[in-house]
Amino acid sequence: MTSDKPLRADARRNRARVLEAAEAAFSDEGMMVPLDEIARRAGVGAGTVYRHFPTKEALFEAVIHDRLRQLAEDARALTDAERPGEAFQRFVAQVIEQAMLNKALCDALEAAGSPAKPSDGVQGDIWDAFSVLLGEAQRAGAIRAGIDVVDLRVLLSGALTMERHARDADRPAGRMTEILLDALREHGKS
Repeated sequence: MTSDKPLRADARRNRARVLEAAEAAFSDEGMMVPLDEIARRAGVGAGTVYRHFPTKEALFEAVIHDRLRQLAEDARALTDAERPGEAFQRFVAQVIEQAMLNKALCDALEAAGSPAKPSDGVQGDIWDAFSVLLGEAQRAGAIRAGIDVVDLRVLLSGALTMERHARDADRPAGRMTEILLDALREHGKS
C-alpha cells in the first residue's frame, strides 16, 4: 500500500537526483542502461532507485512523462504566435532535433507514431498541443489542409527514423526534417 504523505526533503532530493541521472543515462543509452548505472550516476544506492521506481520501465516512463509535459507546454506557448505556420514548423523541427539528441525521447516519439497507440495522459497533451498548432497553421494557409494529428504522429515518427538513417549515410543533420516541412507547406506558401 502506498502512502500519500509528502516525501521528506532528503527523499525529494534523492528522487530528483535519480530522475536527472536517469534522463541523462536514457538520453545516452536508451532503455539498455542498467538501473545500477543510474544509481551510480545519481550518487545513491540501488535501493533508493527501487524505492522511488519499482522497475526500470517506471523510471523511464517518469523521465519521458516530464520531457513530454515540457514539450506540450512549449507548444501551448506558441498557440498565439503572430505567424502560426512558422511557429508550427519551428516546433516540429525543435521536437525532431531534441529527439535526435535524446535516445529515450526519440524511442518514445517513434513508438507514438503507431496509429494504434492510444494518446492519453501526457501523450495526449503533447498531441493535443500539436493539433492546436497544426490547426492554426492550416487556418493561416501555411500548412496543407487535410493533414490531421494522426498523420502528424506517423510523419514525426518517420522523420526521426529518416534523420537517423540520413546521419548514418553522412547526410547533413536536419536535411530530412527540411524535406518533411517542405512537404507539409501549402503549395506556394512558406
